[in-house]
Amino acid sequence: MSRTTPATVALAKVGVAFELHPYDYDPDAPRVGLQAAEALGRAPEQVFKTLMALVDDKPVCVVVPSDCEVSMKKLAAVAGGKSARMMKPADAERLTGFKVGGVSPFGQRKVVPTFIDETAILFDRVLINGGRRGLLLELAPDEAAQACAATWADLTA
Repeated sequence: MSRTTPATVALAKVGVAFELHPYDYDPDAPRVGLQAAEALGRAPEQVFKTLMALVDDKPVCVVVPSDCEVSMKKLAAVAGGKSARMMKPADAERLTGFKVGGVSPFGQRKVVPTFIDETAILFDRVLINGGRRGLLLELAPDEAAQACAATWADLTA
C-alpha cells in the first residue's frame, strides 16, 4: 500500500509531523472507526473519524471520536446554521476526493469549514484518517486543527 495520499502531502507541505499507522481495514465492520481503534490497540476516544455533513445545505467536515455520534443540533449551531444532516456518501467522495472509510480532513479537493470535537485536546496525540482506507495518521491535536483551519467545538450527542 502506498502511504502517500493527498492528506500526507498536505500535512508535509505545512510542516506538520505525523506517524503513519496502517491497519487491516474491514469494510464490513459495523463501525469502521471502532474497528480501526481495535486493530491498532488504541482507545476509541483517541481515534477520530472524519465525516462530511451539510449545514443549511453547505458542506462541512466534522472530526469526532470514533465511539461517538455527531449531534446535528450542536453542529448546526457551531456552524451558524439552522439544520445539519449527513452528506450522502457519493457526494462526500466527489467533494473530498477520498473514498468513504478513508476520508481525511487534510488534503480534500475542496476546502470546507472543518470542526474538531474539543475532546481531542485531552490527548497529546490523536489518530485521524490519512486519506485511505486502512491508514491513520497520529499527530498532535493542535497541529491537526491548524493544518485544516479547524474550529474546536462540542460536537457529540
